[in-house]
Amino acid sequence: MSWIGGKKSSRDIIIPRFPLYYEKYIEVFGGGGWILFAKPPRNDHEVFNDFNSNISNLYFCVRDKSAELIEKLRFVLNSREDFDRIKHIVSEKAEIGDVQRAAEFYQLIRYSYASSCDSFGGKPHSMWSNFPLIEQASRRLQKVIIENRDFEKLISAQDSEVSFFYCDPPYFSTESYYENVGFTASDHERLRNSLKKISGKFLISYNDCPEIRELYSGYEMYSYERLNNIRQRFDGGSMFGELLIANYDLNERRNANPQMTLFEMEDDYGDV
Repeated sequence: MSWIGGKKSSRDIIIPRFPLYYEKYIEVFGGGGWILFAKPPRNDHEVFNDFNSNISNLYFCVRDKSAELIEKLRFVLNSREDFDRIKHIVSEKAEIGDVQRAAEFYQLIRYSYASSCDSFGGKPHSMWSNFPLIEQASRRLQKVIIENRDFEKLISAQDSEVSFFYCDPPYFSTESYYENVGFTASDHERLRNSLKKISGKFLISYNDCPEIRELYSGYEMYSYERLNNIRQRFDGGSMFGELLIANYDLNERRNANPQMTLFEMEDDYGDV
């Protein structure tokens, strides 16, 4: 689903730079789930986490209560009045397993402008067209552990020599765009300190800025550009500098089998 900071446009850059070997995959800031759904499921133990309880609750209900969720969504209205009636829920904590809250949150995402959840989009959209997507997502999530924890506690609990953490935190100086998260400037340093202590591997996505480069000085880095989703509202075509940071060789997967054909790379790791 569309979400602020979603990695739809970057998944084909990120996934081929995963480490060559791991047994546990932990997505620390799950958000729209673009990387989880794009990566091959294989046999690794997968964990999806988001501190925003509305997101975690939605994914839990998609996984375990998809039929109930679809039924709740069957007759929702694409109207400003209905949108205004429920948009307050983004600021309230959701109880995991609350299907009604999940349906209302999904309604806000689908009917808001740029998936912001705060302004009505006013565009035609058939909610029924999403039902096959929900069913497919439910099947994909069946073996995925869904968490709603602070990143520091999650990283500490899931760390091992075979763990791989993919982190897509709120970007530096954009923390205010993320509702119901409470991510502050000091949390960037707290995240760095948490990752610095792990036995496993990590890959983190950030905006390319001097503050983050200094914070992660000494680690592997790869920079690229993508469309700036946030600025698209008022500055079409604006580009945004992205930075991948890791505690391993970002090219180890590519270098492991230089004879791999283009078709094999696309099948295993996405369009590269």
